[in-house]
Amino acid sequence: MTAAEWKTLWQEEEAQAHIHGWDFSHIQGRFEEEHDLPWNYRTLVQEYLQDDMLLLDCDTGGGEFLLSLGHPPEKTAAAEGYPPNAALCRETLLPLGVAFRECAGPSALPFPDESFDIVLNRHGAFDPAELFRVLKPGGLFLTEQVGEDNDRDLVERVLPGTPKPFPHKNLQEQRAAFETAGFRILRGEEAFRPIFFYDVGAFVWFARVIEWEFPGFSVERCFDRLLAMQETLEKTGAVQGTIHRYLIAARK
Repeated sequence: MTAAEWKTLWQEEEAQAHIHGWDFSHIQGRFEEEHDLPWNYRTLVQEYLQDDMLLLDCDTGGGEFLLSLGHPPEKTAAAEGYPPNAALCRETLLPLGVAFRECAGPSALPFPDESFDIVLNRHGAFDPAELFRVLKPGGLFLTEQVGEDNDRDLVERVLPGTPKPFPHKNLQEQRAAFETAGFRILRGEEAFRPIFFYDVGAFVWFARVIEWEFPGFSVERCFDRLLAMQETLEKTGAVQGTIHRYLIAARK
C-alpha cells in the first residue's frame, strides 16, 4: 500500500475510535495484552468474595466485570463518574436491583460510613482514606491498577516527551498511602509485561480511545511515526510495547 492509502485506512480507524463501557471488541484479535500477568484479578476476587457480603465496585465502567461476578444484586452497589458510562449503568444495573450511584470523584463516594464488606476497583481512581471510610471494620479492598509507566514506550514512539498522566501510580508509593490511611496490606505485586499490536490501525484506535495516555494523538500529527511503526510491523509481525500493572489487597 502507498503512504496515502495507509493514511486513509488509519483515519478510518481514527473516526471509529469510540468506546461503550469498557469494550475493546473493535480490535479483538488485532492486539494482545494482560495474557501473562503473574496474578488473575478475577480469581483473587473470587477467593475473598462470599454471597452474603455487601459489595461495592468503584469506577465500574459499564458494570461489565461486576456483572460477570454474579453477586446477588441486592448485596451489590456500584459507582461511576464518567457520564457516558454512568448512563449505561443506569440502563443496565438499576433494573437488576444493583444500587448504582453516579460519583463525583474518588474522594466523594456517595455511600454512608462502614457500608461495605468488600470494595473492588479495577483500573479506576481511588482515595485510600475514602475507601477506609466506606468499609466496615475488617473490610477488604481489592484493586488491579494501571501503573504510571503503562505504554510509555509506545507513547514515546508517537508523542515523544509527553509527561506521564498519572505519576506516583506504582506499588511502592501506593502501598505507603494505604498504610498511612490505616490499612494492612495483605498482598502487593507489580508487573511489566508486553502488549502487541498486529496492525497499526488497531494501535490508532487504541491511542485515540486511551486519550489520557496519548494526549493530542492524531493520524495527521503522528503520520510519519505511524509509517515507521508500519515498517517495524512488516519486519517483526507486531508492534510491541510494555504495560505496567500493580495489585493491592488491603484490609481495614
